[in-house]
Amino acid sequence: MGEGAGSISDEEWERFLREAEAGVPGAPEEPSARARMVARRLREETGPPEPWRGQGPARRRGRKGWYVVGLLAAAGLLVVALAPGRLTGWFGGGDGGGEGSPLAVESARPDRPPPTEAARLPTLDQPFKGSPAARWGDGTAGIGLPEARATGWMSEKQVAQALDRTRDFLAASSLSPAVLRGERPGRAIALINPHQRDVQDYLATAFRAPSRENDPLLLFSRFDAARVRLVGDVVKTRGRITYREGERGAVEVSTDVTYVYPVAPAAGDGDEVTRTIVRREVVMSWDDPAKVVVEPGTFSLVSYQVDTTNGGCDTFTGYLTPRFGTDRAGAGDGPEVDPYDRSTSMDARMREAGDAGCGTASRL
Repeated sequence: MGEGAGSISDEEWERFLREAEAGVPGAPEEPSARARMVARRLREETGPPEPWRGQGPARRRGRKGWYVVGLLAAAGLLVVALAPGRLTGWFGGGDGGGEGSPLAVESARPDRPPPTEAARLPTLDQPFKGSPAARWGDGTAGIGLPEARATGWMSEKQVAQALDRTRDFLAASSLSPAVLRGERPGRAIALINPHQRDVQDYLATAFRAPSRENDPLLLFSRFDAARVRLVGDVVKTRGRITYREGERGAVEVSTDVTYVYPVAPAAGDGDEVTRTIVRREVVMSWDDPAKVVVEPGTFSLVSYQVDTTNGGCDTFTGYLTPRFGTDRAGAGDGPEVDPYDRSTSMDARMREAGDAGCGTASRL
């Protein structure tokens, strides 16, 4: 399914932002994402909250990959693996070169990393060969969705709708074929509260002038179609969605999903295949419109974090930039990290990484 119908032109986007500035008369002011993040951190942690937008310095050394730490909302973490390594939007399908029986959908954090697979290189026909992702779900089928129950200001039916729309956002931001080809994620952006000014400012800048502070990859997966093509029609995923009552009776939904993208060079007719692995944690608030300025059917961002393997190290082009061939012979100096390990929370991953720059991924 393409994204073209949902894409927003620059002129429409600028008009959208201007109209959003007016807000909704009579409703309380919408708190910024930074304010939400700080309040949440103060409730849950004893230490000081991490900055809304910051970035640790990149350092390089090693043999297989790069590991970059950055912060946006809570934090953002980038890993580029230089070891050797199909696409789905709202649809799944394809065997993906599966090895073994498919895993049941994830319902809780695992207590250990997935076992190491035999060292086999991916191919155009079997792009997940040698990867734990061969047993993962296709597209949104790999994302666990909890049972809905009345929470906060929402009835059971409304919670179920919010969970469905949350999964729609994940599909539109990280699985849409058009977005993965580098197009603007109009469908995903349309689900974000237009009255959340700091987030809207970030979105307005990120696609026009991507930078360390305004990097679209923190929320969206995009490749430069002139350089990279996706292999096949399946993206493998593993993760889950959870929720609880948040501030002012809101329903706060947390998503933690790992996406595995098999890719090949756009040019040439060779058979080289590698993989880019992206793990994102996005926390969103489905607010009570009687208490918060929000458009119907949209959510406010609380925090977001990203951990990317073989997607670029300290590069801010607005695209994931996997390495191929001799380019993989780079170096990194950070700790070795397993991009398939979901037994560690994103926050713990950030703390362990510290200010490490470009480090090594143990497998791809």
